[in-house]
This record gives sequence, C-alpha cells and structure tokens, in this order.
Amino acid sequence: METTLRGVGVSHGVAIGEVRHMGTAVLEPPARQITADEAAREQGRARQAVSAVAADLIARGQLAGGEAQHVLEAQAMIAEDPELMADVDRRIAVGSTAERGVYDAFAAYRDLLAGAGEYMAGRVADLDDVRNRIVARLLGVPMPGVPDSDEPYVLIARDLAPADTALLDPTLVLGFVTEEGGPTSHSAILARALGVPAIVALPGAGEIAEGTVIAVDGSTGDLFVEPTAEKKAELAAAAAERKAALAASSGPGATSDGHKVPLLANVGGPADVPAAVEAGAEGVGLFRTEFLFLDDSKKAPSEEKQIESYRKVLEAFPEGRVVVRVLDAGADKPLDFLTPGDEPNPALGVRGLRSLLDHPDVLRTQLTALAKAAEGLPVHLEVMAPMVADRIDAKAFADACREAGLKAKFGAMVEIPSAALRARSILREVEFLSLGTNDLAQYAFAADRQVGAVSRLQDPWQPALLDLIAMSADAARAEGKSCGVCGEAASDPLLACVLTGLGVTSLSMGAASIPYVRATLAKHTLAQCERAAAAARASDTAEEARKAAQAVLSGE
Repeated sequence: METTLRGVGVSHGVAIGEVRHMGTAVLEPPARQITADEAAREQGRARQAVSAVAADLIARGQLAGGEAQHVLEAQAMIAEDPELMADVDRRIAVGSTAERGVYDAFAAYRDLLAGAGEYMAGRVADLDDVRNRIVARLLGVPMPGVPDSDEPYVLIARDLAPADTALLDPTLVLGFVTEEGGPTSHSAILARALGVPAIVALPGAGEIAEGTVIAVDGSTGDLFVEPTAEKKAELAAAAAERKAALAASSGPGATSDGHKVPLLANVGGPADVPAAVEAGAEGVGLFRTEFLFLDDSKKAPSEEKQIESYRKVLEAFPEGRVVVRVLDAGADKPLDFLTPGDEPNPALGVRGLRSLLDHPDVLRTQLTALAKAAEGLPVHLEVMAPMVADRIDAKAFADACREAGLKAKFGAMVEIPSAALRARSILREVEFLSLGTNDLAQYAFAADRQVGAVSRLQDPWQPALLDLIAMSADAARAEGKSCGVCGEAASDPLLACVLTGLGVTSLSMGAASIPYVRATLAKHTLAQCERAAAAARASDTAEEARKAAQAVLSGE
C-alpha cells in the first residue's frame, strides 16, 4: 500500500528504486587497561591510524574534486588536530588502548561542541565520521559505508558523512534519504553538486525495510513507499518534462517576457569553475574564499598563493561578473590565527567581517591579492563582506577596499536581520547587496542551520524570511543599486521565480541547479513572478507560501 512521507528536498530530480541501508556505525571499543610498557606502542598505533585516515580523506577529496575536495581536506585537518592528538596521548599514557583513547578523546571534544550551543552540529557529524574511521582502522574492521551492490538503489542513512557523499556513484546510487541533516548541511550541498536527488531531515526513514521500492522526489521532499504504477508514471512524466525543458533552455537567465535575471554560480575555488562554465553560468555570484584559508588553520595563505587562486577563477569569466566574498571565518569555520577559541556562542561572536576588522593585515593582504589578480583582465570584479550588521560595518569595509587600491565594486552580505531592516543605510556606503539566505534564516528564526530538528525554520519559503528579502530588494531599488541572492534559496526553481518577483536582481547557486532555474524562469512573465511573490508573502507558513506560489504560476 502506497504511503507518503515528507522531508526536506535538497537536490532536484526523481529516483525510483529499492532501498539499501548505510552500514551500521562502528561499535564502541572495549575499555581495556594497558601497562606502562605498552603505552609508547599504542601511541604509535594511534598516530599511524590518524595519519592513514587523514591521507585517505585527502585522496578521496582529490578524486572528487570541486567543493567536495575542500570539505574532505577540512575533515583531514580535524583528524590531525594537535590538541585532539595530545588528548589521545594523555589517555593512552594513563592506561587506555589506542582505539579507546581515540574514542574517548573525540567524545570529550564532541561534548565541548554540544556545550557551545550546538552551532557546530555540522562539525559534530564530521567529527563522528573521522572518529569512526580511525577506530575502525585500529580495530582492523571495515569502515561502515555505502553498501556494495551491482544494481542501482536508493540509499537511506541516519546521516551521510562528506567522505561518503563525495564519492557516490550516480550510476548506482539513484538518490539518497537521510533522517538527520538540513538543507545547508555538507551532504545536501554535495548532493546538489553531484546532481543526485536527495531528501534530508526525514525521521523514520531508517525504518523502511531493505529492498522496499520507494520513489524520492528531491524537488518537493516527498518520499513514496511502495508507489503505485500510477504514481511511478506520474513522477516519470514530471521528470521527463523537466528534462525536456532543461534541454530546450539555454542562454542568459530571463523571464518569458524578457526581464533579465543573471544566473550565477557559487564556487569554492578553481576546481568548481568547469562545472559552472558547462552549466552556462553568467559569472560567479559567490566565490567562497575561505576554502583557500582552510588549507592551513595556523596561518593565512601568502599573497602570491591567493593571487594564483583568484586569477584562475577570474580568467574563466571574461567580461562576466565575479563576486568574491572575503574570508568568512568563525563559528563553524574556525581558524586558529583569526578566531577566538573560547567564545560561549561562536555564531553570535567574532565571525566574518568582525574577525577581519580585528585583523586588518589579513583583510589588507586579501584585498591587495584580489586587486593584483584582476589586473589586465576584462572581468567585472565585485567584492563583498560577510556578516555586515550596520552602516558602520559597511563603511569600515568600503574604506579598507579603497585603502588597498581595489578597483572593484564593494558590497555587503545581508545575513543578519538588522542589515535587511537598515538596508538603505548600508547602501549609502556600498554599491550592492547579496542575500545569504542560509544565515539570514538562522538569525531570523534562532534556528541553527546545521540542526535537523529545526529544519522547518530553515525553510527559505518562510514568509518572514521573504519579508526580509523584500525589504532588502526594495531598498536596493530605491537607491538604484543591485540586490542578489547567493544562498541555497536560489537553487529552488519555483522559489527563484518568487525571488525575482520580490525584486531580486540576480541569482547565484550550485552549478547543477542553473539549468533547472533557467528553464523555470523562462516559462513565466515578470508579472506572474510578482503575483506569486505577493501570494507567498500573504501566507502564514512555508508550506502555504509554496502552495500559493505554485497555484499562481500554474494558473490555478
């Protein structure tokens, strides 16, 4: 009998197939006491296992490339964290085995993160995966992971670690469903990059029996257990229609009546550029430069290294627009040389622009590197600051850009509600706004973007979030300036129409989403988008907003 479950759709497409479950977690190692004579040997075993796991993560990242490589390299840094290793050594010295020392040291660090308000929940998932890999290697057992299968299947897991998601084979893994996670988790971002249909935050999915046929709609978040023949046909027809629309869609983003909406790509570095170019991106709307800095948490990359990386991205879009976000460190992206290590709530502390203003030499070097990287290129470079709260922040950033001799437009990200409420004031100092809808939702609803339990409040269809977006777009229009969206909201084709109707002037997303958004925009007029936006804002819940917009755009 067909039943329907609803999670959060995070990657477009439809997958129909039999369920396969992720392998179970590594068992807790036994607490066995060792003698003092064995301590040195056990410490050596622990270090060898840590080095091997870090090397494996780096190798997986190199195979995957793109954003996945940056995520996995960050995981390798977790594995080799010197403070964690020092704690492992201490535990072994007082009698723990290597595997037990690792297990307990990681558990203690996990508790510290949870005690910091759980903002680091996404890092906790990564931490658990690293621990499991090290313990499995020490115990000499296979690391639980993606199941072996000769036939295509739909994968169900409690959660997926980046190391597993990054190397999924789309010819075998038709789609995946997780019980935990959220729309902005690493797994969700990587799923979109791979083009694999995916649903997250669906409690109870793990109870679906192995071998059960399910249908996953990554656009709506619907999961159909034992779908009927009629439902399969309906989903297949919808998928075929979307595929045909994608094939027919090309060129710059625009509504059906010619209103231009530039479609840009979110990238983490040069490795992400080929996919963006292939998808027809008109430029880059978010160049996340922090991945370059995460290569070494102890010191900032040299000016020369930064110039090399930036220039590779700028060269890929001659005459195009490339929007670079300066280093966004802090909270879930800590850097030893930049961010405080003892903040009670890092999400509300010194992060983003606040960190850079406390370390003007780091900001100056980055801005100088960007200026030199753009020399002689016809690209339209724009540089923006993360976590701008008010006009004082905006002025400080604009002044720093001028002092560095940067010949580019200066902008501010709208990620804090105060920035949306006072957008006109901020625009007196900068030339454009860019809405980071992930963080804007987090701060508007006091809902950690990495915690699945509050994913309802991370839904970009929340009417209150649409109100903040509308405020920002209205302010930009009044000042004669641009206002784009570079958060994950832009990757939803239906929501892209609503954002256009709200007055957003450009949309930036993962490369895989660009064809879907282009095709959907091309089917509707600007007036239809505006009516859909008004209907969504008049709703009281995210679900009602989505249905109201859909009704307008489908002509119901």
